[in-house]
Amino acid sequence: MAAWGERLAGVRGVLLDISGVLYDGGEGGGAPIAGSVEALARLKRSQLKVRFCTNESQKSRGDLVGMLRRLGFDISEGEVTAPAPATCLILKERGLRPHLLIHDGVRSEFDQIDTSNPNCVVIADAGEGFSYQNMNKAFQVLMELENPVLLSLGKGRYYKETSGLMLDVGPYMKALEYACGIEAEVVGKPSPEFFKSALREMGLEAHQAIMIGDDIMGDVSGAQRCGMRALQVRTGKFRPSDEHHPEVKADGYVDNLAEAVDLLLQHADK
Repeated sequence: MAAWGERLAGVRGVLLDISGVLYDGGEGGGAPIAGSVEALARLKRSQLKVRFCTNESQKSRGDLVGMLRRLGFDISEGEVTAPAPATCLILKERGLRPHLLIHDGVRSEFDQIDTSNPNCVVIADAGEGFSYQNMNKAFQVLMELENPVLLSLGKGRYYKETSGLMLDVGPYMKALEYACGIEAEVVGKPSPEFFKSALREMGLEAHQAIMIGDDIMGDVSGAQRCGMRALQVRTGKFRPSDEHHPEVKADGYVDNLAEAVDLLLQHADK
């Protein structure tokens, strides 16, 4: 690999994943990853622009930010690009009325959305809500539609909580795709439009920004396909095999957010 100075030259903004980079979720709100609270504070004191790009779909954006602030992180709602608000915009723009297969924790994001006589299905990380009954109801709604539309808040395979690895929305999204013979529209990482919306909020071009995440596909591959650079942290859902992925290679691998911030403050925007 090229020297860090070369790999990070010209970076003016940082997009941060949240789960697995800042903290690991779990009982009582989860726990910060060692060094991440101070690392974020140092990053925000720098000249670099900072924005958060998450696929979190079990909590509303407000609840997520409130929990992170309680853990000690300097973060506000307006700094977070999240899939639920983006999905609501799409629903309104296209006149879609969703059947919601989502977690109760994120339901408040959809309070202003008409859900009568549904003409699409919205699926998110419903956790315990992914029962046979609920999956089958979503399947039935889709099969009754002449032009079935399935919107998925991200398509992650799994994520890490303090208690271990947890299935994410992706496997359930794939089940509905397979059963209905359709392809879901993904709102969230790795969708290029999701990354582009975050870049627009930062006022940066893709080549001026770097993504830091724990997911080799959603974070690293998604960002690189948009023309951004991407670092993978060895925290959260990171697996040692990610460094030898047959198709995706991060622009660098770091032990944690603290190491990433050290390198950025040393080499970025030079």
